Amino acid sequence: MPFPQVVAVVPSSPAELAGIAPGDEIRTLNGVVPRDIIEYRLLADEPSLEIEILRGGLALELSIEKLAGLPLGLEVSSALFDRVRTCDNHCEFCFIYQLPKKMRKSLYVKDDDYRLSFLYGNFTTLTRFTELDLERVVTERLSPLYVSIHATDPDIRSRMLRNRRGATSLRWLRALLDHGIEVHGQVVVCPGINDGWILADTLGGVLDRFSELASVGVVPLGISQFSGESAMRAHTRDEAMTVIQIVEEYQERFLETLNHRMVYLSDEYYLLAARPFPALDQYGDFVQHENGIGMSRLFEETFFGRSSSTEAIRGGFFQSVDGAPAIGYRAPRLDLIKGSQQLSLRTNPRNREITVLTGAYGSMVLQPILQRAGLFGVEILEVENRFFGGNISVAGLLTGEDLIRTLQDRDPNRRYLLPDVCLSEGRFLDGLIPEDLPVPVEIIEATGQALGLALGFSGERLMNFSEQQ
Repeated sequence: MPFPQVVAVVPSSPAELAGIAPGDEIRTLNGVVPRDIIEYRLLADEPSLEIEILRGGLALELSIEKLAGLPLGLEVSSALFDRVRTCDNHCEFCFIYQLPKKMRKSLYVKDDDYRLSFLYGNFTTLTRFTELDLERVVTERLSPLYVSIHATDPDIRSRMLRNRRGATSLRWLRALLDHGIEVHGQVVVCPGINDGWILADTLGGVLDRFSELASVGVVPLGISQFSGESAMRAHTRDEAMTVIQIVEEYQERFLETLNHRMVYLSDEYYLLAARPFPALDQYGDFVQHENGIGMSRLFEETFFGRSSSTEAIRGGFFQSVDGAPAIGYRAPRLDLIKGSQQLSLRTNPRNREITVLTGAYGSMVLQPILQRAGLFGVEILEVENRFFGGNISVAGLLTGEDLIRTLQDRDPNRRYLLPDVCLSEGRFLDGLIPEDLPVPVEIIEATGQALGLALGFSGERLMNFSEQQ
C-alpha cells in the first residue's frame, strides 16, 4: 500500500509550523494508517495530532496542537492510498475501451470506486459495492454519490454492463436512498440498445423504485473511431428528437408527483435535434453541470451577465475534503500554464483580430451568442477532432495534434482564444502543450464571463445590451 506524499503546504498552516515539507511521506496519523483522503481528513480534524512522516529515508514524529476541525494545510499526491477499486464491467459503450494506444497510462484506469464518486463526482455502477462500503458511506455520510443506472430492467442492465451483478447491484442504490444518502443518477443512451421504450421503462422504474434520487442525467453515447463494438453507433437526428420527447414527458410526470423535474438531458441532444435549450430555471441547481447538462444555457446566461458566476459549479467535489488533490479534468488548468498565457498576451496585443478555437458543438453554441451580441468580427474556428473521430465533437476532448493541423499556416498576428477544458495540468490529452502549437494562444476559462471579458463584451457595453433585452 503506497503512502501519500506531500506535494504542497499552505503557508502559515499547522503543517508548515510543525515543519512538514513537500516530499515528506505521511505514514500514520495518531497511530492510524489512513486508507484514503477521506479517512485522512477525519483523522486530521483532531485537535491533537501525532504524525509519523518519512523524509529522505528517515522516520520522524511530529506533534501538532490546533483547533478541532482546522485543516492541516496539506495537499497530497493521491486521493486513495490503497488500491483504486477498478471496474469489472465490460460495457461495450465504455469510452476507455475506445482510446487509442500509447496515451498516458492514467487515462486507461477504469475505476468503479465509491470514494472517487464522493470526492470527484465519478459515476459508479455499484457492482463492486459491499455491506462494508454501505456501512462506511452511511456512518461517515459520504454524500452525494453518483450512480450509473443505464436501465432499471435487470436483464437489460446486466447485458449492457456485461456483468451478471449488474442485474442486482441497484439494490445498493435502494439501500443508499433508504439511509438518506443523496444520489445522482446517469443513463447513457445507446441507440437500439436502451433507447425508445426501454428508456421510457427506465424512467418509469426510477419513478417507481428510486424516486428519492436527487437527479438523473440522460446523456448520449460517445463513440470514437477506435471502438470495436459493431452495435455501437451515434444517434440520428430523429432518434435524438425521440429521446427529448420521452424525457420531456417524464419531466412532467416527475413535476406532478415529486415537484421537481429530476431527469435532465445532455446539451448534445438539443444540438443534434436542432432544438433550443430549455430556459435557465428548468435546470434546477445545475447539479449535473459537469455531465454536460445545462452547460450551454448557463454559458449564454453568464456571457450576457444574466446569471451569477459558475465558480461553485466548476470547483469540483474534492474541494470539500482538505488535502485531496485535483485529478483528471478537475486538475488545475490555468495555474500551471501562466507562463504560456503571459507569453501569448505579450505576442498578441489585445487590439488584434480574434479567433475563438472550439469543437463542432462549441461552434454551434457560440455562433448565435456572438451574433446576438453583435460581435460579427470575431472568427470561430471549428477544430475537427480527427484524433478520436466518431461523433466526438466537444471542446473538452480537443488534442494538440488536431489544433496543430488546424492552426498550421494561420496568421500569427491574430489573438487565438482556447478554452481551458481541453487541458489538464497544462497538457492536452495527447500529451502536447500549448507551446507546441504553431501560433501563440491565450488559455481562458470555459465560462461565459471569461469569454465576454476576453472579447471586451463587458462593462458599459454589457449594461446597454441587458437594457435592450
